[in-house]
Amino acid sequence: MTLRLAEDTLFSHRFGASAPFQVGVEEELFLVDPTRHRITRRTDAVLADRSSRFARGRLMGEMCDGVIELTSPVCASADDAIGALWALRRDVAGHGNVGLMGAGMHPTAAFGDVAYRGGDHYDAVAADVGGLMRQSAVCGVHVHVGMPDAETAVTAFNGMRKWVPVLQALGANSPFWHGRDSGLASARTARFHMIPRTGLPRAFRDWDDYTGTMRDLIRASGIDGPGSLWWDMRPHPGLGTLEVRVLDAQSSLDSLRGLTALIHCLAVHEAAGVDDRHPSKELLDEACYHAIRDGLDARLSVGGPIQHMQGLARQALDLAHGYAPHLGCADAVSACEALLGGNGADRQRRAFARGGMDAVLDHLVSETVAPPSFAGVAMSGTRGAA
Repeated sequence: MTLRLAEDTLFSHRFGASAPFQVGVEEELFLVDPTRHRITRRTDAVLADRSSRFARGRLMGEMCDGVIELTSPVCASADDAIGALWALRRDVAGHGNVGLMGAGMHPTAAFGDVAYRGGDHYDAVAADVGGLMRQSAVCGVHVHVGMPDAETAVTAFNGMRKWVPVLQALGANSPFWHGRDSGLASARTARFHMIPRTGLPRAFRDWDDYTGTMRDLIRASGIDGPGSLWWDMRPHPGLGTLEVRVLDAQSSLDSLRGLTALIHCLAVHEAAGVDDRHPSKELLDEACYHAIRDGLDARLSVGGPIQHMQGLARQALDLAHGYAPHLGCADAVSACEALLGGNGADRQRRAFARGGMDAVLDHLVSETVAPPSFAGVAMSGTRGAA
C-alpha cells in the first residue's frame, strides 16, 4: 500500500487548480558572445547576476551550459506571454557581455561541444541517455495550455496529435548543424528524437490509461519521474496543462507570438473532443519525419489523402480564427499567416545565400533582440523586471 501511494504521487495533478485554457510559454535560448556569436558557457554567471524571479516571468538554467530558459507567467493570451518574454530577453541581452540567439541548434557549434551543468536530475538524465545528448545542445519552445481536468487534458492531447506535423513545419528553425546545411528544416528535432521517450506516443483511452502507461515506462526505464518523459506533447500533471513541445526555439518573437496563438486556439478546440478519429503512431511518425525534413514544402498524410503542408497549415489557421477573438489573439493568429511564406529555417537559408554562415549568425542574433511588432508591446515590456 505504501509503495502504491508513493507511485501515485508521481501523477497527482493540478488540473483545474486555476482558470482553464490560460497559456504560458517556456523558451530556451543560446547565450552567445556579442562579437563572434559563438556559444558562451555563462549560464550560472547570468543567473547569479540577475534575479531568478520577475514580476512577469522567470529565468532558469538548463541542462547544457550556454543555454538559458525564459518562462512567461500564466497569461490570458499569447500577446501577454510574448510581452513577458520580450521583457526577459531585454534583461538578459542587457547583461553586457552575453548575447542571445533563438534557434533550434546553433548553426556552427562543433559536434560534441556540449558541457552539462550539475544537479541530481541532470546527472540522472546524463546517465540515462549516455552520449546521445552530448552531440549537440538544442533549444526548443514549450507552450502550456491550462486544462480544467485530467480527462479533458487527455482528450486535448489525443486531438492535438494530428496537428504536430503542422506545428513542426511552421516552427522549424534549425536547418544548419556543425557549420553545414543538414538537409532538414528542423535538425534539432531529428537530433532530439535520438534519445528515448521522445516523439509522439499513441492516443490514450483516458487518464488512467495515460498514467498507467507512464508508470510502466518509469518502472521499466529506471528514470526519476515523469520529467524524463520527453514526448513532443504531453499532459503535464504538475502544472495542470497540456504541454506542446514541438517548436524549435524562435529568433523572431513575432513568429513565436503567432505559433503560441495557433497552439492556444487548437488546444481549446481539441479539448472539446469534437474529433475522435486519431491517426496511428506509425502514420504520424512518418508525417512528422516529412515535416522535420521538408518543412513547409512537405507532403504527407495525417489520415486520409496525402496533402501539401501549406494546405494543412491553412486548415489549422482557419480553425484557429474561429477561437481567436474569444482568446484575445485574433491579431496574433493573423500574424501567423506570415509563416506560410517562410519559417525560421527558410529565413536562415536566405541569410546564408546572402552572406554565408556569418550572415546566418548575424541574422539570428539581430532578430532575437528585436522587439515584437504588435501594438502595446512597449507597455508590456516595461512591466517585465521586478
